[in-house]
Amino acid sequence: MRQVVLDTETTGLEVAKGHRIIEIGCVELVNRRRTERTFHQYVRPEREIDEAAEEVHGISADMLKDKPLFAEIAEDFVSFISGAELVIHNAEFDVGFLDHEFRLAGLDSTDVGRCCTVVDTLPLARQIHPGQRNSLDALCKRYSVDNSGRDFHGALLDAQLLADVYLAMTGGQGTLSLVRSDNAKNPGSATPGRIDRSALNLAVIRPTTAELRAHEEQLERIDQASESGCLWKRLDS
Repeated sequence: MRQVVLDTETTGLEVAKGHRIIEIGCVELVNRRRTERTFHQYVRPEREIDEAAEEVHGISADMLKDKPLFAEIAEDFVSFISGAELVIHNAEFDVGFLDHEFRLAGLDSTDVGRCCTVVDTLPLARQIHPGQRNSLDALCKRYSVDNSGRDFHGALLDAQLLADVYLAMTGGQGTLSLVRSDNAKNPGSATPGRIDRSALNLAVIRPTTAELRAHEEQLERIDQASESGCLWKRLDS
């Protein structure tokens, strides 16, 4: 199973007001494990950045002067995410901006929904933690994910943090789960599954005479030091 955890930074909050993407960060998960593959790109937006937005992510228009346009990196980006399940916090925001960029780039037949399926971790977090704050920072704190280096929002850093939060929130490494798969859709009713030990071939290592003698001597020392005697010796008898 291939998943891509994605985050973007933008010039402002509303696509309808002409705001654009300025940074994309993606982290790859394969079978719920982080790989070394990432996609990270700054993008020249061809418009000014709102002051309030710049205070959040720290990216200025001057920093983007020599960066490519979205149309120039679109093919590489689509290649990276195609066929994956996208994991996004507040997916409506990022998907709306990405689809807008595809249209502006003349890629009218390309949109996120055709490339990928999407998991939105915001409603998922609200379902698991109703009535609580479910921002990325709040979730990092709740799941003990270190976000101490997050002085500003950054797409790649936030994608890395979200990957760790998502894995913790959905049960950590899937291969370690001992819960029956038929309860996956209803984790509150999950029951432990039976572990198949039929294929195990465990070696039996028996103690040597010297090891048995040392064991008996240790039990004797415990028996003498304890007011109630050595429980192990009573069990043996």
